[in-house]
Amino acid sequence: MHIAKEDIVIKMAIPGAVIRQQMDFGDATGLGKISGEYFSLAAGVDTAPLFQGLDGNLCQCPHWGYVLRGQLTTTDANGKEEVVNTSDLFYWPPGHNVKVSVDAEIVMFSPQQQHSHVINHMIDKVKG
Repeated sequence: MHIAKEDIVIKMAIPGAVIRQQMDFGDATGLGKISGEYFSLAAGVDTAPLFQGLDGNLCQCPHWGYVLRGQLTTTDANGKEEVVNTSDLFYWPPGHNVKVSVDAEIVMFSPQQQHSHVINHMIDKVKG
Protein backbone atom coordinates (compact mmCIF):
# COMPACT_ATOMS: atom_id res chain seq x y z
CA MET A 1 0.00 0.00 0.00
CA HIS A 2 1.24 3.48 -0.76
CA ILE A 3 -0.22 6.91 -1.22
CA ALA A 4 1.06 10.25 -2.49
CA LYS A 5 1.01 13.10 0.02
CA GLU A 6 -1.44 15.04 -2.15
CA ASP A 7 -3.91 12.12 -2.00
CA ILE A 8 -4.02 11.96 1.80
CA VAL A 9 -7.16 13.54 3.25
CA ILE A 10 -6.59 16.92 4.90
CA LYS A 11 -8.10 16.67 8.37
CA MET A 12 -7.15 20.17 9.46
CA ALA A 13 -5.69 23.20 7.71
CA ILE A 14 -4.90 26.35 9.63
CA PRO A 15 -2.31 29.07 9.02
CA GLY A 16 1.07 27.43 9.42
CA ALA A 17 -0.18 23.84 9.67
CA VAL A 18 -1.76 21.20 7.47
CA ILE A 19 -2.62 17.84 9.02
CA ARG A 20 -3.18 14.90 6.69
CA GLN A 21 -4.18 11.49 7.98
CA GLN A 22 -4.45 8.15 6.19
CA MET A 23 -6.54 5.81 8.31
CA ASP A 24 -5.99 2.02 8.37
CA PHE A 25 -2.39 2.29 7.15
CA GLY A 26 -1.21 -1.11 8.36
CA ASP A 27 -1.55 -2.88 11.68
CA ALA A 28 1.11 -2.86 14.41
CA THR A 29 -0.87 -4.94 16.89
CA GLY A 30 1.38 -7.17 18.97
CA LEU A 31 4.60 -6.22 17.18
CA GLY A 32 6.49 -4.95 20.22
CA LYS A 33 9.09 -2.20 19.96
CA ILE A 34 9.33 -0.32 16.67
CA SER A 35 12.60 0.98 15.20
CA GLY A 36 12.87 4.17 13.14
CA GLU A 37 15.16 3.70 10.16
CA TYR A 38 16.71 5.91 7.50
CA PHE A 39 18.01 4.17 4.38
CA SER A 40 20.12 5.67 1.56
CA LEU A 41 19.99 3.32 -1.43
CA ALA A 42 21.62 3.52 -4.86
CA ALA A 43 19.83 2.75 -8.11
CA GLY A 44 20.30 -0.91 -8.95
CA VAL A 45 20.16 -2.23 -5.38
CA ASP A 46 18.17 -5.48 -5.32
CA THR A 47 17.48 -7.20 -2.00
CA ALA A 48 16.61 -10.59 -3.55
CA PRO A 49 20.13 -12.06 -3.22
CA LEU A 50 20.43 -10.73 0.33
CA PHE A 51 17.14 -12.32 1.39
CA GLN A 52 18.09 -15.80 0.15
CA GLY A 53 17.75 -18.16 3.11
CA LEU A 54 15.01 -16.19 4.87
CA ASP A 55 11.51 -17.68 5.00
CA GLY A 56 10.32 -17.71 1.37
CA ASN A 57 13.55 -15.87 0.43
CA LEU A 58 11.67 -12.68 1.31
CA CYS A 59 11.76 -10.07 4.05
CA GLN A 60 9.08 -11.20 6.50
CA CYS A 61 9.03 -7.92 8.44
CA PRO A 62 6.37 -5.25 7.85
CA HIS A 63 7.51 -1.65 7.27
CA TRP A 64 5.79 1.71 7.34
CA GLY A 65 7.66 4.55 5.71
CA TYR A 66 8.10 7.63 3.58
CA VAL A 67 10.14 8.16 0.41
CA LEU A 68 12.20 11.34 0.78
CA ARG A 69 13.51 10.94 -2.76
CA GLY A 70 13.82 8.28 -5.41
CA GLN A 71 11.85 5.29 -6.63
CA LEU A 72 11.62 1.73 -5.30
CA THR A 73 9.66 -1.33 -6.40
CA THR A 74 8.55 -4.10 -4.07
CA THR A 75 7.67 -7.57 -5.28
CA ASP A 76 5.64 -9.95 -3.12
CA ALA A 77 5.59 -13.76 -3.04
CA ASN A 78 2.96 -13.82 -5.81
CA GLY A 79 5.07 -11.60 -8.08
CA LYS A 80 2.87 -8.53 -7.59
CA GLU A 81 4.90 -5.34 -7.94
CA GLU A 82 4.24 -1.96 -6.37
CA VAL A 83 6.20 1.22 -7.08
CA VAL A 84 6.73 3.99 -4.55
CA ASN A 85 8.10 7.41 -5.47
CA THR A 86 9.32 10.63 -3.86
CA SER A 87 6.80 11.92 -1.29
CA ASP A 88 4.86 8.63 -1.04
CA LEU A 89 3.92 7.10 2.27
CA PHE A 90 4.09 3.32 2.10
CA TYR A 91 3.27 0.12 3.94
CA TRP A 92 5.15 -3.02 2.93
CA PRO A 93 3.58 -6.12 4.47
CA PRO A 94 5.68 -9.18 5.32
CA GLY A 95 6.85 -11.17 2.30
CA HIS A 96 8.63 -8.75 -0.07
CA ASN A 97 11.80 -7.94 -1.96
CA VAL A 98 12.88 -4.42 -2.92
CA LYS A 99 14.58 -3.04 -6.04
CA VAL A 100 15.80 0.54 -6.28
CA SER A 101 15.10 2.19 -9.65
CA VAL A 102 16.30 5.70 -8.82
CA ASP A 103 18.73 6.64 -6.02
CA ALA A 104 16.55 6.77 -2.93
CA GLU A 105 16.36 7.92 0.65
CA ILE A 106 13.57 6.53 2.80
CA VAL A 107 12.43 6.70 6.39
CA MET A 108 10.87 3.49 7.77
CA PHE A 109 9.35 2.26 10.98
CA SER A 110 9.64 -1.48 11.58
CA PRO A 111 9.21 -3.99 14.40
CA GLN A 112 12.78 -3.88 15.65
CA GLN A 113 13.20 -7.53 16.62
CA GLN A 114 11.95 -8.78 13.25
CA HIS A 115 13.87 -6.25 11.19
CA SER A 116 17.07 -6.71 13.19
CA HIS A 117 16.90 -10.40 12.23
CA VAL A 118 16.62 -9.44 8.53
CA ILE A 119 19.39 -6.82 8.74
CA ASN A 120 21.73 -9.27 10.51
CA HIS A 121 20.96 -11.87 7.82
CA MET A 122 21.90 -9.33 5.11
CA ILE A 123 25.14 -8.46 6.94
CA ASP A 124 26.05 -12.15 7.06
CA LYS A 125 25.28 -12.51 3.31
CA VAL A 126 27.56 -9.59 2.45
CA LYS A 127 30.40 -11.04 4.58
CA GLY A 128 30.11 -14.25 2.58
